[in-house]
Amino acid sequence: MGKESPIGIFDSGVGGLTVVKSLLERLPGESFVYFGDTAHVPYGNKTEEQLMSYARNILSFLIDKGVKAVVVACGTHSSITLPRLEGQYSFPMLGVVKAGARSANRLSRNYKIGVIATQATVSSQAYTREIQIINPSCEVFEAACHKFVPLIESGVLEGEEIQGAIREYIAPLLENRVDSLVLGCTHYPFLSSPIKEFAGCDIELVDPSFETIEELRDILIRDNLFNDSGDSPIRQFYVSGNDESFYKVGRVLLGDMIQSVKRAALD
Repeated sequence: MGKESPIGIFDSGVGGLTVVKSLLERLPGESFVYFGDTAHVPYGNKTEEQLMSYARNILSFLIDKGVKAVVVACGTHSSITLPRLEGQYSFPMLGVVKAGARSANRLSRNYKIGVIATQATVSSQAYTREIQIINPSCEVFEAACHKFVPLIESGVLEGEEIQGAIREYIAPLLENRVDSLVLGCTHYPFLSSPIKEFAGCDIELVDPSFETIEELRDILIRDNLFNDSGDSPIRQFYVSGNDESFYKVGRVLLGDMIQSVKRAALD
């Protein structure tokens, strides 16, 4: 493991590509290996033990690829499995929940913060806990959005079905007068435009990926792992299940960056 080793990034599917987009903007010289666990998507209805099994298998795969750090680019894994796995591996690991909590606290003006996430993340209350660690006076209102991930994974990013789901999940949060809304699943930034259109210009949308990559940059510099070689970075994409839909939806966000997607069964 050295400066030129890749960063490992994983999610249940295409959602973590929103973190990849921030990585490409902020750390363009870094190589990475991305793993989308499309065989098990969506994660929101999985048990904790199922999620732990998936996480350990994915981490074993990334270790075989020689990663120097791992970004858990998934709200569900960041909420459920990362707290149990931290300290068990020799490389730095970070998730998106603490980064999202920091961003939400910084952006909120009335200390009423909405969070939309998977059922597993909402049930864990991870965002509420991390937000209130920073500022105990914050009120946090969380909503599970079980329709979003299957729609996004199938390439449905606009239209009446999306609009109906947004109304269902966001309207109750607006009734609580939230002034910021955490996109607590990394899939959800794919829907930033229609969510913003419904919520209105006074609502700050919080994408945890930006702060996550800033934290990653600090860690790489601290641990002398920042790639300053100037060599062309290597970018690899793997999935455990359907690769066609991942390729199609992924290119909506990253364009030609995704040249190919390889399947790697872990079970």
